[in-house]
Amino acid sequence: MKTLKILSPLHRATRQIHLYLEQEIGEFGVSNSEGHLLTYLLSYAPTSIGELNRVFGFKRSTMTSILDRLEQAGLLERIPNPRDRRSWLVELTAGGRTIAMEIRKILDRFEGMISAKLSATTMAEFQRVIDTVGEETAVEVRKKD
Repeated sequence: MKTLKILSPLHRATRQIHLYLEQEIGEFGVSNSEGHLLTYLLSYAPTSIGELNRVFGFKRSTMTSILDRLEQAGLLERIPNPRDRRSWLVELTAGGRTIAMEIRKILDRFEGMISAKLSATTMAEFQRVIDTVGEETAVEVRKKD
């Protein structure tokens, strides 16, 4: 059987990143997924739960559990959506913003470590691979601003 030259390396790298960040982010008392969600909210809050489901790809029940844990920890809050009384928006609390900024520093440092070892040409080629995946799948996980 032929070795997958794109999917297998992407999957392996994703798993390596997950395990590395799990250790780094764990010191803040949140899981890697929870930390990722907090940093997403740092950039895009307030945002709907529907958008979070689309971006992260979790089952609705999983997203609800994550939001419940983070809300109980005082890191985020769900507020009524003024545009749709049937839905909620998710917003960081002051404590959530502080932790999200610390986690963002970890992510920035990690990206810096990797990109420092790669040329601008290699980074452009990598971006081309990522863009091609997006074009071929035609899947939009986040609405464009």
